[in-house]
This record gives sequence, structure tokens and C-alpha cells, in this order.
Amino acid sequence: MLILTASMGAGHDGVAVELARRLAEGGVQVEVADVLELLPMRLGPALRRWYGWMMRSAPWLYALIYRVFFTTGPPDGRPGPASPLTVLAANRLRRLVRRRPPAEVVSTFHLAAQAAGHLRGRGRLPVPSTVLVTDFAVHGLWLHRGNDRYLCAVPASALAVTAATGRPAHLHAPVVRPEFRTARADRERADRERAEPERAEPERADPQRIMPRIGADPGDRLVLVSAGSWGVGDVEKTARVVAGSGRYVPVVLCGHNDALRHRLQRSGNGIALGWRDDVPELLASAYALVDNAAGLTCREAFAAGVPVVSYRPIPGHGRDGARAMAAAGLSDYAMSAAELLAALDRLDGTPERDRRVARGSALFSSASAESLLGCRSE
Repeated sequence: MLILTASMGAGHDGVAVELARRLAEGGVQVEVADVLELLPMRLGPALRRWYGWMMRSAPWLYALIYRVFFTTGPPDGRPGPASPLTVLAANRLRRLVRRRPPAEVVSTFHLAAQAAGHLRGRGRLPVPSTVLVTDFAVHGLWLHRGNDRYLCAVPASALAVTAATGRPAHLHAPVVRPEFRTARADRERADRERAEPERAEPERADPQRIMPRIGADPGDRLVLVSAGSWGVGDVEKTARVVAGSGRYVPVVLCGHNDALRHRLQRSGNGIALGWRDDVPELLASAYALVDNAAGLTCREAFAAGVPVVSYRPIPGHGRDGARAMAAAGLSDYAMSAAELLAALDRLDGTPERDRRVARGSALFSSASAESLLGCRSE
């Protein structure tokens, strides 16, 4: 199995690595390749740096590019002429497939989906091509009729894919590490023990043990604020709103953006953290997640039983993804500071919280992604 990812943030890589782990456990030989590294003349790293600069310094430019190139296409859904970037990636992908022939190619990034579809549609990729869509909203660059099938997270995405491409689209359970499901079990157990102390299991650690490690006080109601691995978006404003309520303590996940982390630490608006490997523990102790990208962190929160509120999403795929999650009943989409706080307040021991958690959990009742791939299902 050849899995194509892209090191554009951590979401695509996170899905690819976890899928590879599961397949390997099932006895499948797996290779994970970064489609950006397939591009010649170091175009991939340059593209990654340029995208990072846009998201930090000129998000309006990305919004324009997204609107012009990502969301438009021929009215019948057929792919137009392949872009130069697609052709370059496809040529290198063809060489890779020739050197190490796989039984199937799985794409977890839209450029990879275009490159694989380009080859498959022209008879130059002799094995099935599956696209695992990592966005809740499927933009045009995910779509290519050359691909054999698609795996989607929600029914609306699957319907949109099939309508545009004519290819089958299957629902799959989100691909997240098992630690996030464990985090949900831990928090539910801890909630029961707090309600019935006589039934507590002394040998089991409380998921809130992480609070003193991050500088939180006992009893703090932690709201995780995600800025992705690159630490982008208006999260400083989000932290100020959440902290200003006096009811919640924002814990901002700044990723690799040290400048953002230092600014937040100086502001005193909550707790600012850099890149973390203990996000399952953080979610286990969290009241809610406020997210701005509708990516892998949201799926991890759904696995951990943590409600999600979208606020000030990044342009393009972030904004469309937030709308798609809200339309599916998976999250709230707050349009103002007042709406954000109202959405958080509605989660305080109400049936609304239970409904949100149940809808997120229901995503995992679909078939696992690895079980839907050809070399596992045949």
C-alpha cells in the first residue's frame, strides 16, 4: 500500500501515519510518501513555506486563491487541464510506482489526489487509486474522475463527491490514534467517580492530573483553543474572549509558533502551550475545544468526547469545514464573541452537550478506513 500525504501542517501526516500503523498491524506492507517531496527543484519546501507565510501574514491572499482555484471547476465535474504542479507530481509519482509497485494508492492530500487521478485516468497507474478526504468540506481540488473511489467523514461530503465525479464515496470512521478513544473512557470514568466517590478506583489515575503540569489550578474549566501545528489564525482574540468571561480558562495550543506562544504568555490571557505530544490527556481534562481549522484536532475531540465550537476559522478550507461541521450537527459555529460564550455556556451539564458528544461519537460507527481499502477487503 502506498499512502500519499503532504507535510502541510500536521493533519494530513497524522492521518497517513495512523492509517499506515493500522495497516501494518494487519500484515500489509506500507510506504508513506510526501507528495511535496516528489516535486522537483525543491518546489515542495518552497510551496510549504509560502503557504505558511500566507496563513500567518496574508490570509486574505489565501482566501482569494482558494476561491479562484479550489472551489471552481467545469460544471459537469470533469477535471480540466492538469495544472503544471499536478503534472510534475504525477511524473514523479509514476516513477515511484514503477520502482516499487503497490497494490493500491491512497491519497490524504488534494495534490496527491490530483496526481494519482491524472495518472489513473490516462491509464498510467495500473492499480486502484483511493482518496481519503481529510476535510469535512470537499473542495474542487480533491475531485478527479480518474480516482476509483473516495472515503469521506460525513454523508454530505460523500454525496457531493459522487455527484461531481460519478465515483463511489464511502463513509469511514475518522482516522485518529487510539489514545483519543482511551481519553474519552478515562474522562467518563473520572466523571462517574466524582459523582460517586465511594466507587473510585485508587489505582486509576485521574485524567485531570495534567492540570498542574500546564499551570492550571484545580477546578479550572479548561477550554482548549487550537491554532494547528503552525499556530495560525486569530487565536489571541479568541483567548481574550474566553479568559474575559471569568468562567473558563483558555489553553491555547500554539503548535510550532513560538512567537504566538510568547505573546500569549505576556498577555496573561490563559495558558499558552507549544507543540504537545500529550493532546489526548489535554482533551481528557477539557471542557470544550474551540477550533479554527475543522481538521484533525476536531476529529480527535470527537473521539475524546469533547464538544467543539468553531470560531474565527481560517479562510478557505477552514471556514468551509466549520460550516460543514455545523450543518452536520457536529459543532457550533460562533459568529461573534457573544455567540462563542453562549455556545460554551450551553455545554454546561445540559442535554445539548450530550447531543454534541453523541453526534461526534457516531462518526466512529462507520467502517474503519483500513477495512475499506482493497487489499484488506478483498
